Amino acid sequence: MSRLRNSLDEASPYALGLFRIVIGLLFLCHGAASLFGVLGGAHGGGTVPVGSWPGWYAAVIQLVGGGLVLLGLGTRSAAFVASGSMAYAYFKVHQPEALFPLQNGGEPSAMFCWALLLLVFTGPGALALDSLFGSRTASATAAERDGKGAPAAV
Repeated sequence: MSRLRNSLDEASPYALGLFRIVIGLLFLCHGAASLFGVLGGAHGGGTVPVGSWPGWYAAVIQLVGGGLVLLGLGTRSAAFVASGSMAYAYFKVHQPEALFPLQNGGEPSAMFCWALLLLVFTGPGALALDSLFGSRTASATAAERDGKGAPAAV
């Protein structure tokens, strides 16, 4: 049992990274559909009018935020903003129609909101561009802590 648990623990950063990539891609697709009319377009066809509140702004957040989450670049910040936009969408658009997401058509908004919020707390996992910049920053921080000009050996 502990052997399985150890294997799962070792794989967990990669599972989290895969989760982040899938959520980012799906979120990006929603934004692309609304802004460019691809993949069936907004609400079954077409695009949202440029500058319309809140649809156009939500689509921009979906496209940019989804792309950043997909790449693992500024993951926590992008996921925070994206999660907030989905919370807004749920409570402003869907929840007034009915109490539960299944009844009001708000399941995608609720799922994206919670999935993105999870990434705020867990970080990007493996295979993220954040890790490329994070390791360099960690070395520089260690050097400053040691009081030396050159990065410390890691």
